[in-house]
Amino acid sequence: MKQPLLFIGFLFTVFLTSCIAHKDIVYYQNKETAANDTLQNLITKQQPYRVQINDILNIRVKALDQNNVAIFNPTGDTNLNATSAERAYFDGFTVDLHGNIRIPTLGELNVLGYTTEEIQNMIEKRLLQEQFKETANIFVTVKLAGLRFTASGEIGSPGTRTLFQERVNIYEAIANVGEIPITGDKKDVLIIRQYPQGQQIHHLDLTDIKVMESPYYYIQPNDIIYVKPLRQKTWGTGTTGKETFSTIVSVLGFITTTILLIDRL
Repeated sequence: MKQPLLFIGFLFTVFLTSCIAHKDIVYYQNKETAANDTLQNLITKQQPYRVQINDILNIRVKALDQNNVAIFNPTGDTNLNATSAERAYFDGFTVDLHGNIRIPTLGELNVLGYTTEEIQNMIEKRLLQEQFKETANIFVTVKLAGLRFTASGEIGSPGTRTLFQERVNIYEAIANVGEIPITGDKKDVLIIRQYPQGQQIHHLDLTDIKVMESPYYYIQPNDIIYVKPLRQKTWGTGTTGKETFSTIVSVLGFITTTILLIDRL
């Protein structure tokens, strides 16, 4: 009598541990306060992004006489069949391994660690000092040529994406690469971020609403997003109760058939 009970208990344990819990797959869970609290109270303090090696900058110079600044602006000769990301690459200014970009007539300018606003001011100051007068009304804009990131692991469509937005949060980034399937670990998503001193790994729990307060909530250029698979996927017993039950029934059927065949030999 004890053996069947132990066997049933074992199957019940497997059934419970094999299923993926509802709380492991739901975003924006309020784990500390009442469920009807609003999101407006969650304010993320984001530091301005500072330019890193391999970033691509989009620089435009305008003046009262646009012909005088034509050398600084793309001519539009890039292949018309090129994608937006490809045009940004060919028309933009890539930050080299020394943190420099090369600007026509101005030469090399070190931009490593500066914000785009600071770079705007640097270029405008150089132009006014070396080539133009105040009456030329020089106007400089500097932007990142798209926010490029890579997603890998247990995710809908792994690969590299470029989004032409100023800010992209982790949920938006994931939505653009096909979402995290039920077998992905949403509680420990890794952000591998580039810094002047090297790369660092940061952890985000996407099931907790407090992730919106994290300094890593907004992704940065060249970030790598990695989603780990849950253990249930490697066990192969199924991700839902129905799948797990079907797997267990199939295994039991196989074991029973094998025993009966052996007894007949």
